[in-house]
Amino acid sequence: MKRTHATPLIALALVGLVLGFLLEIAAAASGFPHIVPPISLPITLVAVGSIVVALAWPIRQATRANGTGKAVKPVNPFVAMRVAVLAKASSLSGALLLGGSSGIVLYILTRSVVPAVTSLWLAIAAAVGAALLLAGGLIAEHFCTLPPSDDDQNEHGATHV
Repeated sequence: MKRTHATPLIALALVGLVLGFLLEIAAAASGFPHIVPPISLPITLVAVGSIVVALAWPIRQATRANGTGKAVKPVNPFVAMRVAVLAKASSLSGALLLGGSSGIVLYILTRSVVPAVTSLWLAIAAAVGAALLLAGGLIAEHFCTLPPSDDDQNEHGATHV
């Protein structure tokens, strides 16, 4: 598994931005109320990001113990791979939700008559929560990267779990 690069994250954020903005326009054009993220969304996104980092922390402790870079405890490869995939999924979904929430914020700010101020703050909070999920996923993915060994290095100098 390769580490997540910036290109798919930026692409997903742009797709989310366009979709969020267009969904708001479609809702307004059809007479429906505009989409307002619930207060539980940013709380849940931050909680999921924290849980992903907490799941990856024991893997980092096992692979980088005592500052030597040598693995002291054996790591269950199935658990490590599941956490790495969860971290990658969290970063990608965080990028998409960041773009979608930013599209909602952009829609609210471009209206001549701004809807309720609470909807703006809820959309901003959702964007911040999505950014924290994205960051948590990238940090957890970094935690699941093994330090380079003498006999098993790839061209980037790191071996992935």
